[in-house]
Amino acid sequence: MLSVTRVHLPSEIPIVGCELTPYVLLRRPDKTPTTDDVPESAPLEGHFLKYRWYRVQSDKKVAICSVHPSEPATLQCLGCLKSKVPVSKSFHCSTKCFSDAWQHHRVLHERAASAAATEGNDEEELLRLNSSGSGSGILSTSGSLTNVYPAAITQKTGAGGETLVEVGRSKTYTPMADDIGHVLKFECVVVNAETKQNVGLSCTILTSRVIPAPSPSPRRLIPVNGADVIGQLDSNGRPFSMGSFTVLSYNILADTYASSDIYSYCPAWALAWTYRRQNLLREIVKYRADIVCLQEVQNDHFDEFFAPELDKHGYQALFKRKTNEVYVGNTNTIDGCATFFRRDRFSHVKKYEVEFNKAAQSLTEALIPAVTQKKTALNRLVKDNVALIVVLEAKFGNQAADNPGKRQLLCVANTHVNVSHELKDVKLWQVHTLLKGLEKIAASADIPMLVCGDFNTVPASAPHSLLAMGKVDPLHPDLMVDPLGILRPHTKLTHQLPLVSAYSSFARMGGSLIAEQQRRRMDPASNEPLFTNCTRDFIGTLDYIFYTADTLTVESLLELLDEESLRKDTALPSPEWSSDHIALLAEFRCMPRARR
Repeated sequence: MLSVTRVHLPSEIPIVGCELTPYVLLRRPDKTPTTDDVPESAPLEGHFLKYRWYRVQSDKKVAICSVHPSEPATLQCLGCLKSKVPVSKSFHCSTKCFSDAWQHHRVLHERAASAAATEGNDEEELLRLNSSGSGSGILSTSGSLTNVYPAAITQKTGAGGETLVEVGRSKTYTPMADDIGHVLKFECVVVNAETKQNVGLSCTILTSRVIPAPSPSPRRLIPVNGADVIGQLDSNGRPFSMGSFTVLSYNILADTYASSDIYSYCPAWALAWTYRRQNLLREIVKYRADIVCLQEVQNDHFDEFFAPELDKHGYQALFKRKTNEVYVGNTNTIDGCATFFRRDRFSHVKKYEVEFNKAAQSLTEALIPAVTQKKTALNRLVKDNVALIVVLEAKFGNQAADNPGKRQLLCVANTHVNVSHELKDVKLWQVHTLLKGLEKIAASADIPMLVCGDFNTVPASAPHSLLAMGKVDPLHPDLMVDPLGILRPHTKLTHQLPLVSAYSSFARMGGSLIAEQQRRRMDPASNEPLFTNCTRDFIGTLDYIFYTADTLTVESLLELLDEESLRKDTALPSPEWSSDHIALLAEFRCMPRARR
């Protein structure tokens, strides 16, 4: 007879919005094990599985720490309540937790409250914590602690004062806001298909308490040309300007690379793809970008998650998977570049796919005569990297009077350059190959261009110099690494596209406090962000959005992060930020053709 052998949950902590899928091991009537579902619609020898999810409701009031979501809260910041900060952000598990998080926490007050409220004395009084206080309480503005939660808050679910509320009847369940602070109970039992009676004992699991999905502080869109962006938002929260559009570039960290060995500092539940995908989607959707360029999108995740989910938000999707001449494994998990655009803002005109492996084949055929040398060259050059180039037509415009019948086209390149630090020649060759392809497109049409992606190259490196300056100094140290001679003569390492890094616009802003804050987060030597990638082993800039400065102007930029925004002693990914990279976003305006 069908029986349940084992049931467990892969995630230790249930999180709002993140699907829970229990692992259920069955024994078939022939004694063989299986994890296949046996629904009522397809019983096995007269039996099927019945599932139930329950919320265990208790009379005890429970709140969750906003910094350590696996811990119950014992303190609440009254300043948050006065400033109308979301209540979930106001809870802390200890005075030390609140004190350590203060530099990050005070930003919530500054953004949520009016200038008059945030410049008062309340926030200063919040710093005077009662270090001798113990137990549960609310932190008052006078620094004293008053009891608000019973001492039993940390006790596990037990008998007395508890009720079970059914919340689901399928194998999977996605916790909701009403579940926060409650334990969930999963029940699985074999049922006789004819009598509908349970057969044998049910198998049950109790989860830990459901926590809200941690969310980072919102990143503001900062004007760089003096425009008041806050006053120019449309009904969807996007900058309202007929001739402007926004572009997002984001390496989302493919699940296949998100190893617990590499990112051991990130909690296992926050590193799990079931959590990260929802957190990433929330972040991407929140930016409301007109064009979205993602890197490290797995083939299966594009088909099964990002394409259908972003379609619900009005995006059309295009994808270029990496080639698999080097990769060994399931081809469904190969990552690539995905570009999305809003159907109400753009229409698709043309797509170009760049496979650097094919370019490597052509290069070795032309430059290297010997067969053995070709093999060596291909081993160095073939790395499966790709680029996706999309030509779009805008459904808006700011130049109707200049050219009433002229289409406004836009070319968007999305790429992920090879990661190896030792292969400086390969990185530079890939970037040069991409730029030469874009030059051909530019020669055939008067078209603004964007070049976005993870270039795996830091400011002042040879690839960055080629992108930003249009050439590479022949004495650049990166050119010393060229065992195949593919970079010679060095005079060929040029291009004619007038590319400028979008984030360099922060360096040209006026003398406002916001401008100064952003400049402190920039490298003054390169006018690039101090970092776009932040792990325990590396912190620096690898991601860029370049634009053709003769056809586009930068209107505003998504503010940069600093260490305070990432919280103390934190690297990426984290519960709040689900990639080891940060997103870059820029708002552009097409120049009227009369000015070009």
